Amino acid sequence: MTDSFNVRAQLDAGAKQYDYFSLKTLEKTFPEAATLPYSHKILLENLLRHEDGEDVTRDDIEALAKWDSKAEPSKEISFTPARVVLQDFTGVPAIVDLAAMRDAMAKLGGNPEKINPLSPAELVIDHSVMVDEYGSDQAFDLNAKLEFNRNKERYAFLRWGQGAFDNFKVVPPDTGIVHQVNLEYLARVVFGNDDNNLAYPDTLVGTDSHTTMINGVGVLGWGVGGIEAEAAMLGQPISMLIPQVIGFRLTGKLAEGTTATDLVLTVTEMLREKGVVGKFVEFFGDGLADLPLADRATIANMAPEYGATCGIFPVDGETLRYMELTGRPQEQRDLVESYARAQGMWREDGAPDANYTDVLELDLGTVQPSLAGPKRPQDRVLLKDMQETYRREVQPFVDQRSDKKSEAEARMEGEAGLPSGTEDGVANVSYKDTDFQLKDGAVVIAAITSCTNTSNPAVMIGAGLLARNAINKGLDVKPWVKTSLAPGSKVVTDYLAKAGLDDDLEGLGFHLVGYGCTTCIGNSGPLPEPISAAVNEHHLNVASVLSGNRNFEGRVHGDVRMNFLASPPLVVAYALAGTVDIDLSNDPIGQDKDGNDVFLKDVWPSQKEVYDTIGTSLNSQMFTDSYGDVFAGDDRWQKLDVPEGEIYKWDESSTYVQNPPYFEGMSVDVADIPGITGARCLALLGDSITTDHISPAGAIKAETPAGQYLMEQGVKPADFNSYGSRRGNHQVMMRGTFANVRLRNQLAPGTEGGWTTFQPDGEQMYIYDAAMKYQEKGTPLVILAGKEYGTGSSRDWAAKGTKLLGVEAVIAQSYERIHRSNLVGFGVLPLQFKDGDNAESLGLAGTETFDIEGLTAGARTVTVKATSNDGNTTEFEARVRIDTPKEWDYYQNGGILHYVLRQLAKAA
Repeated sequence: MTDSFNVRAQLDAGAKQYDYFSLKTLEKTFPEAATLPYSHKILLENLLRHEDGEDVTRDDIEALAKWDSKAEPSKEISFTPARVVLQDFTGVPAIVDLAAMRDAMAKLGGNPEKINPLSPAELVIDHSVMVDEYGSDQAFDLNAKLEFNRNKERYAFLRWGQGAFDNFKVVPPDTGIVHQVNLEYLARVVFGNDDNNLAYPDTLVGTDSHTTMINGVGVLGWGVGGIEAEAAMLGQPISMLIPQVIGFRLTGKLAEGTTATDLVLTVTEMLREKGVVGKFVEFFGDGLADLPLADRATIANMAPEYGATCGIFPVDGETLRYMELTGRPQEQRDLVESYARAQGMWREDGAPDANYTDVLELDLGTVQPSLAGPKRPQDRVLLKDMQETYRREVQPFVDQRSDKKSEAEARMEGEAGLPSGTEDGVANVSYKDTDFQLKDGAVVIAAITSCTNTSNPAVMIGAGLLARNAINKGLDVKPWVKTSLAPGSKVVTDYLAKAGLDDDLEGLGFHLVGYGCTTCIGNSGPLPEPISAAVNEHHLNVASVLSGNRNFEGRVHGDVRMNFLASPPLVVAYALAGTVDIDLSNDPIGQDKDGNDVFLKDVWPSQKEVYDTIGTSLNSQMFTDSYGDVFAGDDRWQKLDVPEGEIYKWDESSTYVQNPPYFEGMSVDVADIPGITGARCLALLGDSITTDHISPAGAIKAETPAGQYLMEQGVKPADFNSYGSRRGNHQVMMRGTFANVRLRNQLAPGTEGGWTTFQPDGEQMYIYDAAMKYQEKGTPLVILAGKEYGTGSSRDWAAKGTKLLGVEAVIAQSYERIHRSNLVGFGVLPLQFKDGDNAESLGLAGTETFDIEGLTAGARTVTVKATSNDGNTTEFEARVRIDTPKEWDYYQNGGILHYVLRQLAKAA
């Protein structure tokens, strides 16, 4: 560490004094630094503190201090986060990789204990609970028991990691959602390092794209792939281009009847339309004065949905109020305020605007009740337009269903003994001693879930009050609706109980099912068998309504085609209505005890009622009690049989944790960049292919390659668990890559799911089976895709699985930020069609062989030659999307982990 600008100074915070790297001092040399956005001031301090003449130079500091807000990003800098946050789906493979690196380090002759987190790494087990049981007082206990039984191997492995690695802590299952735990407990906002008495901003990266939720409390951080997170844990800085910053001015106040969810869906739509991929978004304006921190966190949470790297709010008085509420000690609050004021990072009403790339503006008073769907979070729908939107979206499905229907099929259904009086689009169902008709548009899942909203007391209390009002009117949830309540922390159930609203929610079937990320990530559990059978046998297009942030196709549940994001109160409202084929702004939601119509406005609580309830039911002691012993866990956690030793003892019979093959045959020396010739196309894909389409997620079907593998290992289908729970086993995960039930590979027209055709003979088979046949022949593979390839969660397995299948390059029209980075980080070449080009315009059928010519270190373009089976060739130029010199180092080494391992081995 050097200090070429001599900016080290001291500040007083309460009774303590700290050293810090003063931006105010630097402004004497670079006055323009005073007008930097809040986020760039954090980056600038990071450079000052890590200046070493190599990864961070004096020129880097000057470039950021003199940042041109209007220029296209071109200057590379290094960002060194203060900590790393992981969740268990993405965290388990990260710890598996670290364990595998220790093995590899030993084989390379190095010291395995060098493979160790150098900064705090905290993992929260929150993605493993599934909604198997619901609608009863026993739901939580039964789901927790099932979760633990299914995941015992994984949990024991994480317990081993907690003991084997320094600076690594695990928050046990049934505690909360990682982002809410991070917001309520883990976040420091400002670090006061006791070792060197140094104060500096809390910054982080996380292995989940919604890490950005922490931006709501003024902490700069964002989601990265597990690959990048592992490198950060091992002390590697993250290379990035100095991003543009879009300022988002907020004015006014939310109107009566609107929620933070309505606000964030509006913001998401606006920013998607603006186009902020790869940019920072920073919220400012006097509207922040009346915007509670929970609302800020709701907006920050959905940065991945509006496409930004982060969506940050500066530190101000509201930040301190929230820190006090959540039990942060006075000493920490003093440090945060003193540091922010000293660095010019403290927000004041009426302060001059920062220097932004561009500015958007929203009057909070114009926000209207909204949902988003049916398959993208940025597709906002006004509540009053929901019925019209549903009917428009369902019509093509109805037409297609009608076209496929034949008299022969109808006779076959009759002979099969299906319920009489039914037709496609309608089914007579008997369930729990109730007979009803299930129709298109039926809400079969109503879930209060996900980090976005369950961290926000206003919408959670609002849902409880709406439930109370509905019960008082004699309303009830429709019998076909699977209801669930999965809060982000135990504090939520504490304040619901204190307000007496837990009984009201349970009265409508919204019983606690677990503390974790459930429906939003596909852990919605099975639908009741009669409901599922009716949906599938009668080709129903049914819906889910969830208070989540993700509603991509095939994500929430395999039986559910339409998924709508909504506030928790609206989730309850649609559960009462039982259908999305309704205009809740005008139509009755049901009838009261006397048969009178009841409308949504009759049960919707007022803002005063919501905030009065919050005031009497939520206090700091709840946070202090909830997080007092957060790492201890329950008896099941404590009694796990945990392996010992610094090197993990791999169990070859385990179907959850296996030693991955990434480092097999690896030497200390770096090979030349490999050529790619004679490659075949494994999948020809369209636009908006998400990491949900690529990465294994959700349930494992018995007939799939992953299911077949598990049965070969003696695992019964009832014990398959989910793909997410088996992310530590590459054998399962590579078989589930590109296997999403809604994936449409144009090489296998007319199919949905993980199908392709093997070339050149054209035989149709599973993508995994084809990939293995290609590997036997030594044939490299490519993927052809459209726009926004890799949109979605920061899933490292979307890159790992791609590489393990033998894919050496992806050629797409554009990429999502994290997935492009992850491909490079695992040695897969991301290429981009030139503007105006795509597979269709170039006449590519995907049956050609592909040669990639001109690939050398630093190359900006390559020539791709596609040769059809009859010998015709098509040549086109493609951009190389390896964007920084550091990424070239990673790619040439075969990936970021290989690069780090070689660096550490050479230093031994």
